[in-house]
Amino acid sequence: MAQQQMAKDERSLGDLFTELASDTGTLVRQEVALAQTEIIHKATKAGKNVGFLAVGGAVAYAGALAVVAGIVILLANFMPAWASALLVGAVIAGAGYFMISSAMAELRKTDPMPRNTIETLKEDAKWLKKEVI
Repeated sequence: MAQQQMAKDERSLGDLFTELASDTGTLVRQEVALAQTEIIHKATKAGKNVGFLAVGGAVAYAGALAVVAGIVILLANFMPAWASALLVGAVIAGAGYFMISSAMAELRKTDPMPRNTIETLKEDAKWLKKEVI
């Protein structure tokens, strides 16, 4: 091990800078790959929630169309037609609101920043500074 350290100490300044440049290039490529992976993961999660948001809106709309007609007609036997339409419409709107608000809450929780990559870049900067000095 002492010979290895001495051989390391005997390398020329040019060799050291070449090695540093090579290590830095490798590190940058790895960081870019990490950032891509992290961003793709977060974008996929956000896309899924946007899909749920759209489906929630469509379900609420379809439910409003199909159920309103049948229930309004049924309830019109027991109360005025306008009151039965108002009651059914409020229930369906409430269900749609719940679905949309749940999806929006999940979207707000999604952090688009590649936090892991930022942390490793900070560590890399410390390493690079240590190698240069």
